[in-house]
Amino acid sequence: MMDSTTYEAVAIPRSQTRKITYNERTFHLFVSTPDTAPPPTGFPVIYLLDANSVFGTMTEAIRLQCRAPEKTGVQPAIVVGIGYPTEAPFHPSRYYDFTHVVPQDELPAHPRGGEWPEMGGAERFLSFIEKTVKPAIEKDFPIDRTRQTIFGHSLGGLLVLHALLTRPHEYQCYIAGSPSIHWNESVLLEEERRLPERLTDELKVRALLTIGELENDGRFHVNVKAEAMAKRLSALGTGQIQATFRQFPDENHTSVLHVLISHAIRFASKTAAR
Repeated sequence: MMDSTTYEAVAIPRSQTRKITYNERTFHLFVSTPDTAPPPTGFPVIYLLDANSVFGTMTEAIRLQCRAPEKTGVQPAIVVGIGYPTEAPFHPSRYYDFTHVVPQDELPAHPRGGEWPEMGGAERFLSFIEKTVKPAIEKDFPIDRTRQTIFGHSLGGLLVLHALLTRPHEYQCYIAGSPSIHWNESVLLEEERRLPERLTDELKVRALLTIGELENDGRFHVNVKAEAMAKRLSALGTGQIQATFRQFPDENHTSVLHVLISHAIRFASKTAAR
């Protein structure tokens, strides 16, 4: 007799999703919450880019490690993943949402030939998070606005750097994994040049810039550029930005995500504990 067992979809505990519309576009928000009572000021929050690829990994890393914060250094936190209407890990819209306008002849060659998708939506996307996503989340969940982190990898890491350089007061922790500095380098350096104008005495921000050791193939020198930027940021003003660079041994551009997430949630928790 054949086994009549049926299978059901697997759900991540204490996680949910909703659709949100902005400028006639639909995004998916993925939200996970701790299973403990919130502190009086609310939970720390991590706003996560490319949620379709890494929301589950970050949520499970926090859910496991926050059970013993005295050993792991990870505190309970709400994760808000910003994703797209797709089951694929990435969506082409990220090229627009995470970048400024870049002339095609300044971009690296497309691996499959042809031209890259349209770019230039970084400011709109950051405003979408600040003016639409955050108010929606704060209405429904106990959020501590003094303990906010933004996390992105690759082009998402580039957007995190744009946010840090142009909107340093919107988060207290900025985590840029393998940031694609070579895509918008001239724009990024101009934003960095103007950053001192945006620093205030009360600003206290932590930033983490990382890369995998095996990404250093000599083409874009992102490791050198990211480390140098971290040093320059820490030297600005009167120490308003505490920037750290970290290279992960024996990891490539994709495999680094998992070790980065484990490190990032500890880094964000230290920010939360300040």
